[in-house]
Amino acid sequence: MTTSDLQYRRSGLRVRCEKDVNPSVRRTCLSFAVWLRTYKEFPIRVVVYLKTDYQLKTRDTKELARATFFAPYDKTVEPYIRITTGDYEELVSERGKNDALWTILRSMAHEIIHYQQWLEDKEMDEKEAENGSEELLDSYYEFL
Repeated sequence: MTTSDLQYRRSGLRVRCEKDVNPSVRRTCLSFAVWLRTYKEFPIRVVVYLKTDYQLKTRDTKELARATFFAPYDKTVEPYIRITTGDYEELVSERGKNDALWTILRSMAHEIIHYQQWLEDKEMDEKEAENGSEELLDSYYEFL
């Protein structure tokens, strides 16, 4: 059964922010999501959660990561993405505001590529996600 064979109640890309996420990060991620909705299809709803944490544990391996994608086995269960933003101020000090924001967008784009892999029943390929996220960000940069 493919994703086109299933009927979903909800589709689209949504972004949810914890209350203490930096306003610049929030605005930047929301703007990226608006653009993504015009550039990509989201036939199964995926929510991006912007977290104030520095790192997250992955659900399966319990490794620490900047971002995670929950890919349920059952396509009737909605996936979700979690992105850490807790180190934003440190990134600004080290790299400047634009590079700090771009780092967070790179994590978001990377997980969006994993979402696409999941939709297409592909293996989670990190190299493909890295390359795809860079292409996605290049397109977004051209749009800006």
